[in-house]
Amino acid sequence: MTKVGIIANPAASKDIRRLVAQGRVVPDWEKVNIVRRVLLGLQAVGVEQVVTMPDGSHLCERARDDSQLTLALSPLDMPTYYTEGDTVRAAARMAELGVRCLITLGGDGTNRAVARGCCALPIVPISTGTNNVFPAMTEGTLAGLAAGLVARGSLEPEWVTVVSKTLAVYVDGEYRDLALVDVALSRERFVATRAIWDLETLYEVFLTRAEPAGLGLSSVGARLQPVSLNDAGGLHYVLGHNGNAGGNEPGERRETQPVAGDARAAAAIATVLAPIAPGMVPAVPIAQWRRLPEGERVAVERRHSAIALDGERAFTVTPEQQVEISVQRNGPPVVQVERALTLAAEQGLFRR
Repeated sequence: MTKVGIIANPAASKDIRRLVAQGRVVPDWEKVNIVRRVLLGLQAVGVEQVVTMPDGSHLCERARDDSQLTLALSPLDMPTYYTEGDTVRAAARMAELGVRCLITLGGDGTNRAVARGCCALPIVPISTGTNNVFPAMTEGTLAGLAAGLVARGSLEPEWVTVVSKTLAVYVDGEYRDLALVDVALSRERFVATRAIWDLETLYEVFLTRAEPAGLGLSSVGARLQPVSLNDAGGLHYVLGHNGNAGGNEPGERRETQPVAGDARAAAAIATVLAPIAPGMVPAVPIAQWRRLPEGERVAVERRHSAIALDGERAFTVTPEQQVEISVQRNGPPVVQVERALTLAAEQGLFRR
């Protein structure tokens, strides 16, 4: 029996950024509608069973309540604590149960939790979060069609997926955690509301991708040098102050050596306009930046810091601890929906 997994995060789009910026809120009823369209797409291409992560809002169960739907819905038998750990455990369990493709509804943080649980499953990430770079604004029906074709073996994953990059974080030489898009170092010494929204608290950022049409910390890097999901390596930049912005001609690239001491105290060599959140486009001062090759471990300055992963503070470190960060090509394979549907049409998979 062909199995597809769905992990729908009811908390996505409901963090502090909807208050401090013009971030959208995707209500539960709209998430239910998206899941229903996903289910209809899956059913249309012959998927027989959908395994779901249980959640407090019962998103998938409410979506299944439709007379058009005949496929089997199987919620995982697992305890729920309404934390990120639920998503981590659900992804791992789905892989064990033989799920062939996984659809996620959430933001960068939701998909990071999925990757922590399992990086082997092809995924179709649907954006329902606030600052989203990893998931796309994909129509649910199309996501269901593409995921179903991959799960049934009609399309080989290597034909229609791109293996995503990760940022591996090491503390004192030991692997600690990962991010899919960005790792940011904050001078704050606490996790608090988790979501990062104030650049004044940050001093250093590492990216797997920097696309000009994206939001968030990656959009700052995109103004320095675009880096796509397909490009090798990533990008590293250090924030500065405005005391010496404008040292470059517009568009001129300049790289510098690492700044000693407090990186934030360095004068800016450039200032870029970047949409760091919905409706927020500040001038961001940059002290230095460079491309990062895959596999290189970069040691950061020892200091009191909070480490933010994909836009949310995850843990803190002290000056006695050494943090290293490395770009790696070992994340989940991401189904390229348009490519999948185009190839399916060319192969006549929709003809009856």
